[in-house]
Amino acid sequence: MTALQNDRFLRALQRQPVDRTPVWMMRQAGRYLPEYRATRQEAGSFMDLCRNKELACEVTLQPLERYELDAAILFSDILTIPDAMGLQLRFAPGEGPIFDKPIRTDAEAKKLFVPDMASELGYVMDAVSTIRKALNGRVPLIGFSGSPWTLATYMIEGGSSKTFSQIKAMLYDQPQTLHHILGVLADSVTAYLNAQIEAGAQAVQIFDTWGGVLTPRDYEAFSLQYMARIVDGLIREKDGQKVPVILFTKGGGQWLEKMAETGCDALGLDWTTDLDDARARVGDKVALQGNMDPSVLYASPERIREEVATILGKFGKNNGHVFNLGHGIHPEIDPEHAGAFIKAVTELSPAYH
Repeated sequence: MTALQNDRFLRALQRQPVDRTPVWMMRQAGRYLPEYRATRQEAGSFMDLCRNKELACEVTLQPLERYELDAAILFSDILTIPDAMGLQLRFAPGEGPIFDKPIRTDAEAKKLFVPDMASELGYVMDAVSTIRKALNGRVPLIGFSGSPWTLATYMIEGGSSKTFSQIKAMLYDQPQTLHHILGVLADSVTAYLNAQIEAGAQAVQIFDTWGGVLTPRDYEAFSLQYMARIVDGLIREKDGQKVPVILFTKGGGQWLEKMAETGCDALGLDWTTDLDDARARVGDKVALQGNMDPSVLYASPERIREEVATILGKFGKNNGHVFNLGHGIHPEIDPEHAGAFIKAVTELSPAYH
């Protein structure tokens, strides 16, 4: 593989010195970009776009053509694993993802299996290798997966949810059934991320989007222990280079110490936890990624720059910060405002290094 021309993202994840704070955005390849919407229309559907390695590569690279980003992230979806398990994923206009065959009973749970990464999910690995080749060492490529708990919420609810009534009922009434589902998912995510690493991903992130809806007791039992199991099973070095692992639990600021004990390299933070507080709590155990409120990007470029300065100041002159939004960029954001955000990080952060 071609040597990296820009490795500050990987260095920051390992808490090594960098010349400025690296920056990327969750959902940086997405609906806020007109060029993405054009490619999506060409593909025909969202999943058709994910399954076409050339188009998936094209949209992965689109934000790098606009902005001075320090990492690319695979264009895919967190629900590829349950789709490969046969739950029949579809995307309904205005409704989001829907599974036509949700898991509601112990008998249905017992039929779940770890998908074959080459046959059922080979299109993802094809996209990874295609993107890595196209990047040609420009910036590192991030692979990703949803966490077992987050994947289970969609699989059991049958789609998005505000109350999580189905999975919470299973958690309290049929905990062993839910633990079985989460165990199969943990094995699946481990195999999935390792396959991405083998195909060329240079760092991986586990998105625990819905971990924050759990009580502290249930977070440890039904989310964190399964992410720790995944971290334990991941390839941590490839081609002589360390492969860092980022854990991100939205709404998980109260559990940072326990998350840091999993053996991951970095924690993603949403905007509800200040960076200075997080750093004081986890020390030098892990790097920190985050954590600007995505809604700041609705504001003026001047206000965006002020917020970037505030967040940089909260982390201070320390190693181990990757600048990011606290969650994915919103579809309605003006691309010029995203550009103002990236520019502010690249211009203001050298003073902290």
